Amino acid sequence: MRNIILMAGISLDGFIEGPDRDISWHRVDEELHQHMNDTLRPLGAFLSGRVTHQLMADYWPTADQDPDASPTVAEFAGIWRDKPKIVYSRTLQHADWNTTIVRDVVPEEVRALKEQPGGDMTVSGADLAAAFLRHDLVDEFRVYVHPVLIGEGKPLFPRTSTHTSLRLVESRTFGNGVALLRYERADSSSD
Repeated sequence: MRNIILMAGISLDGFIEGPDRDISWHRVDEELHQHMNDTLRPLGAFLSGRVTHQLMADYWPTADQDPDASPTVAEFAGIWRDKPKIVYSRTLQHADWNTTIVRDVVPEEVRALKEQPGGDMTVSGADLAAAFLRHDLVDEFRVYVHPVLIGEGKPLFPRTSTHTSLRLVESRTFGNGVALLRYERADSSSD
């Protein structure tokens, strides 16, 4: 069965974006970008909300055509373009680049998607992640903590009364100070 992995870059104080969707504080350098390429390349699909999808679609389909694009940027453009994408949106009418539009997060449909062949899937965007968490659909968490405090913005995790035990399975510090914390659910079996 495929896993659903929540991947997100956050500030040390827990925000995925600042006011007005500002992410300029993210510290993505060549090392971290190559790590992301290597991590995302084998995945089976990208699951995102409308806002995240449109931000990605505004840049990545042609990013490799920029003569000033670094090799890692050009590589990710191809990964993003070719990877199956599911965008959850009640308003989006059309999406290109190997994208399927789904109107609502229906737990039974997501569980059926997990049963299909292919690699694990990543979910991104705070609102979509909150819906997946609410329905207990997230199997793994990969949180990239950026060494910055931004004070306000959109938190990654919604307030909840649910207690979910996790097990740390990997940690890594990148040269730019970003720390990866990778957790699995404590009730999941590890290979």
